[in-house]
Amino acid sequence: MDDEVISQEVSRRHFLRGVAAVALAYSALGSAQDTARRVKSRRTRAYVGTYTGAVGSGSNGEGIYSFDVNEATGELIGGKLAAKTPDPSWIAIHPSKKYLYAVNEVSDYKGDSGSVSAFGIDEASGELSALNVVSSEGAGPCYLSIDASGSYAFAANYGGGTIAVLPIRDDGSLGAATDVHRDSGHLGRTQAVDAPNGSYAVSGHDAPHAHMIAPDPQGSFALATDLGQDRIYTYRFDRRTGKLNPADRATFASLPSGDGPRHFAFHPNGHWIYAIQEEVSNVVLFDYDAAMGSLSPRQTISALPSGFAGTSFASEILVSLDGKFLYAANRLHDSIAAFSIGVDGTLRWIGETSTMGDYPGQCRIDPSGNFLYACNRRSDSITCFRIHRDTGQLVFTGQYTAVGSPASITFLA
Repeated sequence: MDDEVISQEVSRRHFLRGVAAVALAYSALGSAQDTARRVKSRRTRAYVGTYTGAVGSGSNGEGIYSFDVNEATGELIGGKLAAKTPDPSWIAIHPSKKYLYAVNEVSDYKGDSGSVSAFGIDEASGELSALNVVSSEGAGPCYLSIDASGSYAFAANYGGGTIAVLPIRDDGSLGAATDVHRDSGHLGRTQAVDAPNGSYAVSGHDAPHAHMIAPDPQGSFALATDLGQDRIYTYRFDRRTGKLNPADRATFASLPSGDGPRHFAFHPNGHWIYAIQEEVSNVVLFDYDAAMGSLSPRQTISALPSGFAGTSFASEILVSLDGKFLYAANRLHDSIAAFSIGVDGTLRWIGETSTMGDYPGQCRIDPSGNFLYACNRRSDSITCFRIHRDTGQLVFTGQYTAVGSPASITFLA
């Protein structure tokens, strides 16, 4: 091959390499733009359940509301009524993100029961469409959770003292309960033994009152609190049949008489459970045996500041997404206590923050882990706090969202 031919071949190769490089660059640019468009089109929505009734009755909501979430500031934007339904005091979203479920905290559904409503979620608009309503198998349902497979919903009926397992059909609708358990027998004291000085906190020790039920991280067991009995029950869960069976041993863990266990939260490691007690306003750390479903108490710490005297009702407990901090809400004191979580799971008080509202019930951390929202039922507002990811401290963002009698908030991202 002569020099001229060699020169032409080299030039042709350089040209082809250049064309390939340009094509690759444009491809990368297009891919980046597509990714940016997808990121921009993604949004986080918030759904808020409320207590409903006549305006001025203390139940000023109309059903379930939806909001867009500003992920940079935490602001809840463009609120609208997504579904009109009675007293949806607790809501949960299906793992597929296609369905939303709400308890209806009533006692007159087809007799003396409460109910659970199923809704389809419109991906584009966020609007809810009713699928069906079934009995919760007990009066006054106050809590709802969904198993990780999306096959079952679990309902706790405060007034009826029952827990129920509800199958979820392929179309998102609910079936009749596959299992119902009613607590009976032992009741705790009317007032907590270890309540703060001067406390007149009295909740529900007149009868068994199921307050929460949720599956463990492995889905092998379901745990349920009974406020009236001062117990946390453990049931082995058969996902094939939808049945709850008592655990092999230690079918319940007892709290001091009158404390009133309300809610619990798992640590991300699945080995620690933190329970909040309504009447005594404290947090108890339990070691959790995931193989046996048993609970062993290891630490008790107050959710109220040192020296507090008077009446307050604890309401909610949350663990940060990174497992470094825990938050506990107090009604009447209207505060959120913050704790750091040690390497052994024990808690250390790091401060408290006013909820900037009256009677906070449920609180929730958004999917980013950057914001905490408090539902202030009596002041008809949801307040937003930025979480300092290094210190765990909460800082009020200055944002109030007007919602009549907000009871619960959850997010779809």
